[in-house]
Amino acid sequence: MEKYIQVVTTLPTKRDAERIGERLLDHLLVACVQIVGPIESMYWWRGKQEISQEWILIAKTKKKLYERVEEAIKNLHPYEIPEIIAVPIVAGYKPYLDWIESEVR
Repeated sequence: MEKYIQVVTTLPTKRDAERIGERLLDHLLVACVQIVGPIESMYWWRGKQEISQEWILIAKTKKKLYERVEEAIKNLHPYEIPEIIAVPIVAGYKPYLDWIESEVR
């Protein structure tokens, strides 16, 4: 079983991503946050195809902290149904994974 994950969410503005990233870091729920964007997202919403500009937030953490990370994101996220998904880290450079281990609580 994988011990570490990347949690991914998309947000409408860079400031929204920074605000959530800061909260996750302040509460030691993640070791690192990366913000990528802007990107163009195409999706279905309420039976209609939409296109919007978004920012991706990628957070590195332990799998056992997923529920707390999800809750923190939900509490600050402006979307009605935010994308919050976890991707397992199946392998990685040991010193980097050790660093994740040492930085989150």
